[in-house]
Amino acid sequence: MTDVLGQVLNGLQLGFVYALIALGYTMVYGIIKLINFAHGDVFMVGAFLGFFGFTYWGLSLPVAVLVAMTLCAILGVTIERVAYRPLRYAPRIAALISALGVSLFLEYFFSLKFAFGPNYRVVERPIQEVTWNIAGVDISNIQVMIMVVVIVLLVFLQFLVYRTKVGMAMRTVSYDHDAARLMGVNVDTVISITFAIGSALAAAGGVLFAVAYPQIQPFMGIMPGLKAFTAAVLGGIGIIPGAVLGSLIMGQVEILTTAFISSQLRDAIAFAILILVLLVRPAGLLGKAGPEKV
Repeated sequence: MTDVLGQVLNGLQLGFVYALIALGYTMVYGIIKLINFAHGDVFMVGAFLGFFGFTYWGLSLPVAVLVAMTLCAILGVTIERVAYRPLRYAPRIAALISALGVSLFLEYFFSLKFAFGPNYRVVERPIQEVTWNIAGVDISNIQVMIMVVVIVLLVFLQFLVYRTKVGMAMRTVSYDHDAARLMGVNVDTVISITFAIGSALAAAGGVLFAVAYPQIQPFMGIMPGLKAFTAAVLGGIGIIPGAVLGSLIMGQVEILTTAFISSQLRDAIAFAILILVLLVRPAGLLGKAGPEKV
């Protein structure tokens, strides 16, 4: 039983990291109905920036996280303005291809030697890992830190979306761009803010991932990005609580499968669960099916 509880904690740790990535997917899709496949690579950039921050720049972990979030927010806004804004009213396949192109560009550009380099890097943790045994279950300070940081960011995001003028503008744009413009909302600015927030959250997830699983490389964002997107679809794409719920489920499935079945089957079982859920609830666990606009 204690082994199961220990693995559940590991699943929560991984699920919370996925949640920070999935929120970016779900926010962007909720606003402009775009699947930003470059989002996993923003997560990778955040991990490297955090690594450089507390390894070479002498920053403390909290400051490194803030620096990574800020720089990745700028990167997210730049990606939106350069690659997505010119194609906003083009056929959706054009924006999708652009997203794939941006993803490949980030991966191969940052793998160049003058950027991050192509090799794996071992992360020296900026904090020493301490483990406590509570009721027979080992809990580390890194697990606690990740859960607390992610919960604080989620609470802040909920407050931003539902209690501020910016959040009201975001929700207005998500319903109807033209109506939002008629009400005086600057749609372009709101979309840029959405990309900035989503990219900042992905950067925070990248730094936490680098601390928890201390090995990074330029293609590290592919699978976490894909799984976070899967989690967002599982919970209900475009719904913030759905992204969190789907991420926690994905984290638990992946860790429990690795621990008690086979590490080779963890991805297969995780994606199989997505297929089964969508067969029953096509809009996701928390999504609501509605009529498609003509």
